[in-house]
Amino acid sequence: MKQLQLSIMMFLCGCLGYPHSVQPVNDFELESYLGKWYEIARFDHSFERGLDRVTAEYSMRKEGGVSVRNRGFSVNENEWKEAMGKAFFVENENLGYLKVSFFGPFYGSYVIFELDKQNYQYAFVTSSKKSYIWFLSRTPTVSNELREYFLDVLEQKGFDPTKLIWVDQR
Repeated sequence: MKQLQLSIMMFLCGCLGYPHSVQPVNDFELESYLGKWYEIARFDHSFERGLDRVTAEYSMRKEGGVSVRNRGFSVNENEWKEAMGKAFFVENENLGYLKVSFFGPFYGSYVIFELDKQNYQYAFVTSSKKSYIWFLSRTPTVSNELREYFLDVLEQKGFDPTKLIWVDQR
């Protein structure tokens, strides 16, 4: 667990901003975004390496901001890994642009650049660099059409879809 937190801390050190090819969604409604999300796909990175059945849960914090609980199962270690964090809006509450911290005062960007605004069933998220991408869904599986749409959006925005890991949610 300490290695997971250390890896997350290294990722988050002073990493605010977002790639020029993406824009955070407007008319963002945090209340609709709260709850459990399943990770459908991501780029490989040290703090989730080897994890399947990855989920993210968002809830309101009493002190303000958002509580973040990331969880995934390590098949190699046969155990669940979990990281708790907090997030706050960077500019305003109507923009899908937050800063998130899993360790102390170090924050990284959490940029929602594509979102099913009708009923908040999927989201495409990046960070300050194009080397990070997450495809989140309210369900552990998605349609082939939505997968293809995700791949199209990645290419349009300049991300490399060959780097994707499709997360095993079984």
